Amino acid sequence: MTEETTSRIPAFIREAVSEDLHTGRFTYVRTRLPPEPNGYLHIGHVKAFLIDYFTAKEFGGELYLRFDDTNPSKEETEFVEAIEDDAAWLGIKWAKVTFASDYFDLLYDWAVRLVKMGLAYVDDQTQEEMSASRGTLPKGTKWSDTESALKPGVDSPYRDRSVKENLDLLERMKNGEFEEGSRVLRAKIDMTHSNTLLRDPVMYRIMNAHHHRTGDKWHIYPMYDWSHGQNDSMEGVTHSLCSNEYIIHRPLYEWFLQQLGAFPSRQIEFSRLNLTYAMMSKRKVRKLVESGVVSGWDDPRLTTLRGLRRRGVTPEAIINFVTGIGETNNDSWVEMAQFEAIIRDDLNKRAQRRMGVLKPLKLVIDNYPEDQSEEMNAVNNPEDPSAGTRKVSFSKVLYIEQDDFREIPPPKYYRLFPGNEVRLRYAYLVRCTHIVKNDAGEIFEVHCTYDPATKGGDAPDGRKVKSTIHWVSAAHFIPAEVRLYEQLFTVERPDDGEELENILNPHSLEVLKNCYVEPALAEAQAGDKIQFERTGYFCLDPDSRPGKPVFNMTVGLRDSWTKLEKKNG
Repeated sequence: MTEETTSRIPAFIREAVSEDLHTGRFTYVRTRLPPEPNGYLHIGHVKAFLIDYFTAKEFGGELYLRFDDTNPSKEETEFVEAIEDDAAWLGIKWAKVTFASDYFDLLYDWAVRLVKMGLAYVDDQTQEEMSASRGTLPKGTKWSDTESALKPGVDSPYRDRSVKENLDLLERMKNGEFEEGSRVLRAKIDMTHSNTLLRDPVMYRIMNAHHHRTGDKWHIYPMYDWSHGQNDSMEGVTHSLCSNEYIIHRPLYEWFLQQLGAFPSRQIEFSRLNLTYAMMSKRKVRKLVESGVVSGWDDPRLTTLRGLRRRGVTPEAIINFVTGIGETNNDSWVEMAQFEAIIRDDLNKRAQRRMGVLKPLKLVIDNYPEDQSEEMNAVNNPEDPSAGTRKVSFSKVLYIEQDDFREIPPPKYYRLFPGNEVRLRYAYLVRCTHIVKNDAGEIFEVHCTYDPATKGGDAPDGRKVKSTIHWVSAAHFIPAEVRLYEQLFTVERPDDGEELENILNPHSLEVLKNCYVEPALAEAQAGDKIQFERTGYFCLDPDSRPGKPVFNMTVGLRDSWTKLEKKNG
């Protein structure tokens, strides 16, 4: 057991697995990841993936990656490949890849066994009739409350069909003789049970759909609650680790395994990861993709792993976030700001520093020689001395950020304004002398003088300046496109009910076409992590072309002035 893996597993799971091995309940550890291949992985999936992976790793066991491909109408090979790629990108290693469809034949045989035991039957009721006959829980009660709080279910009129008739109908369902929705196979448990999931749950439904692996062989497909627990047992999974919403399902999984005398996998639940401003519903994310609200599953505004990867978030940051938030008995919400703080801390250690001007304003140094240029030493990463330094070209005409100049400065504004002196990063101290405006009255140029004795940014006479600003040389920059991102949603819990069009942030993406960055970025590679000094962390987007780099903002730097300016209007 290593310190690294120990710190990444909830204590109660570690204790439970240790006890199972100590008592001989199991002699080995095998966990599994059971994603549905109907979309891309998002941040909410990562917690379960990592708990399963680190648990197997800690106890010298193995992990299976098993795709729950039981709903062919929504599943595609594209999603299978993407899930494998994203999981591998996180550093997760598995012993083998399997599919629920690998066990369709055996699962059907087990269903036939239950029919022969009188524990399953074919029901001809409509879905509406079955729902009405299941009974209800009074509003505000839970399945674990006393039975006196329940409205019991009503037995189906087909519940007492003979074994022979049920076997015949099930076989004909499998062979495609009936229309979709006309019949289902149900387990025969207890229509008055306090847990409504045990009120004769559906095991198979008719679906005349083409399956991405089994083709047109099957006309019935298992429900998740029938396939999931049985697949765990068939694969010898010792510990089925899942989030709290499956607590209510555990008695059903255990009932099936007990009746069949199958390998008794143990289910252990943990709290679900809920992140503010993140959409966790794959159905809703898919709607965003298909409607064109976002550019795809890898849109950097999404918290899909593809989106986070494209935005420049590292697997280490994601793992540190998910494993560092702690474990509680109840599902809780984690602030997006907490996630961003961990991303920022991770990138601070690894990102190369570069200068980039996103909204350029021309700065002319009047007393700098017209035909002169020189190279300044710039630090690549102050957090990593081994990253070394680079040369940055300096000349008479520069570009600075529009926000770094004010003709009439507000209180506590220490950047450039008429008469004020600032430090140009890695270069000289300059003092603003005057400005030039265009015909529309907009500031077109800022003119300054520089002090030649202050090369490197320090004044020999010891005078201090209160602000340092970044720049790029007008004679040496390369043009770039920069994409700035805000939260996609205006509400903290976008999965809750409201129509998508009512909760979208119209300012979630700002594309800046005319940005200027230092020449060193001409050699940047897709995925490189960059800090534009004083602005934020960025990465090169795959849309980039030679001579036309595109940078995505990963996360901004802390900027107390921006917050103050917004507060003061």
